[in-house]
Amino acid sequence: MDIAALFITFAVLILVGAYLYAPFLKGYGKRVTQEEHELSALLAERDRVLNTLQELDFDFKLGKIPAEEYPAQRASLLQKGADILRKMDDVTAKVESQREEVKTSKKSAGKKKVSDEALEAMISSRRRERKNRFDGFCPKCGKPVVATDRFCPSCGKGLK
Repeated sequence: MDIAALFITFAVLILVGAYLYAPFLKGYGKRVTQEEHELSALLAERDRVLNTLQELDFDFKLGKIPAEEYPAQRASLLQKGADILRKMDDVTAKVESQREEVKTSKKSAGKKKVSDEALEAMISSRRRERKNRFDGFCPKCGKPVVATDRFCPSCGKGLK
């Protein structure tokens, strides 16, 4: 084999390897937490119970299930479904709180803390600015107008 063919083959192998390894570098292969795994299992169980309930109803309508057994089976499936939904609510709350903690920790790490007095001062200055700009509504068309407007920007009616 020619040495140029070996170099080309080697270059192609390197490019294919880099292409296949790229998702790992971008973080697409993140780890799944225990709560997320549990939530996924609960979703699958909920779907299974719903399908079983639909099949039970269909079989009862077709007459395959005796009328005396149907209410007990349906009640047990509904109870299982309710239990699964309660567990899903608990796990979802945990997952959401973890995500919010991660978001807030990332946001707070990048921002400096503002004192309450400074925050109140910013709010009051913003309210004063807005109050000075807004002067009410046009008497003809009802659109909002600014204090410095002489005519309504919407219909052209004289304001002063």
